[in-house]
Amino acid sequence: MDLGSGQPFWPLQNGLPATYPPLEKNDRCTVAIIGAGVTGALVAYHLTEAGVNVVVLDRRDVATGSTCASTGLLQYEIDVPLHRLIRLVGENHAVRAYRCCHATLGKFASLDRKLGRATDFSPVQSFFGASRLAHVPALRREFLARQTHGFSVDWWNRRRIAHAGTLPCPAAILSRDAAQVDPHRLTHALLQAAVRAGARVFDRTAVVKRTATRTGVTLVTAEGRRLRARKLVIAAGYETEPYLPDKLTRLQSTFSLITEPVDTFKGWPADRALIWETARPYVYLRTTGDRRIIIGGYDEPTASPSRRAALLPHKTAALTRRLRALLPHVPFKVACAWAGAFAETPDGLPYIGENPRVPHTYFALGYGGNGITFSLIAAEIIRDLVTDRTNPDAELFRFDRGG
Repeated sequence: MDLGSGQPFWPLQNGLPATYPPLEKNDRCTVAIIGAGVTGALVAYHLTEAGVNVVVLDRRDVATGSTCASTGLLQYEIDVPLHRLIRLVGENHAVRAYRCCHATLGKFASLDRKLGRATDFSPVQSFFGASRLAHVPALRREFLARQTHGFSVDWWNRRRIAHAGTLPCPAAILSRDAAQVDPHRLTHALLQAAVRAGARVFDRTAVVKRTATRTGVTLVTAEGRRLRARKLVIAAGYETEPYLPDKLTRLQSTFSLITEPVDTFKGWPADRALIWETARPYVYLRTTGDRRIIIGGYDEPTASPSRRAALLPHKTAALTRRLRALLPHVPFKVACAWAGAFAETPDGLPYIGENPRVPHTYFALGYGGNGITFSLIAAEIIRDLVTDRTNPDAELFRFDRGG
């Protein structure tokens, strides 16, 4: 499947941080991971850190699927607001899921330090604005739900927003806790650390057959090589459907652009906070360490590569107009634009863990707008499942949770 269109920025900026060979001989391991994007890299890192013998396979080059199309926002908020999630899955389940996502922010900061500050990680705030006046009551309910359950949030009215910048929002929630990262650099840094700890990584290696035995799984590549593993982790993101007995989601497309470095961020509230909104589909904004602006959104319910590519010029023009409207005092030039596939679940939460109909296999499916955060949660849960540890969060994201 073609997961992207246009020219994602991260590989242009970073070049090729590391290279990996294809699998050229039969091998065996304790855990095989299919997918060498950010999810597979996080799983590989956590498993090798726990002393597990790991092999990672990807049919593309490392980090060139959905990972390079990601805009790298790290938020504890998911696409389903907390007050709605409480109605969907119950208060305890919803609040625990939000707190689990919140905890990842500190874990990413610690991970960045362990990786030698190689991921362009930076903590920021998050500005969640009402797109129109009719959205304010629901936004207020969301603020009260988060405040009630101990999340650090402030309510901004129209006057405060106008004083702080140029965003035309009638109200907003400012969350103190969020972050951003370069997902391409993060993936390569994780895999390099995993390799140093003993993992083997093979890209340009397509798996064409998978056979379950009593004791494990055998994978066969397009070149006829065999990899035997006791356990398999599917971290193939939006290309997971062939490995699942049931279709769980419908793929959509999202669009993004990045500017050349800008001279000013005049009108940007809360010290260059992440910006997103209540409209559906919404737009979202962030900045980079070299003073660029990324804006994305205007999603479309299509997974067709040709349709996505055809829409890209129109969506780029629409995002450009929206950026000028939101930040009229910030002159900018578009550097490049791209589009990528994504998927959402009914309750906004990922699917992580075992599917009873797929033997010896764990799934790390960080579907939704918070995919990188979910990927870290998946890495911890799968590490604990493989090493027979108890993980209290595993039940939140299991396949049979309902929703």
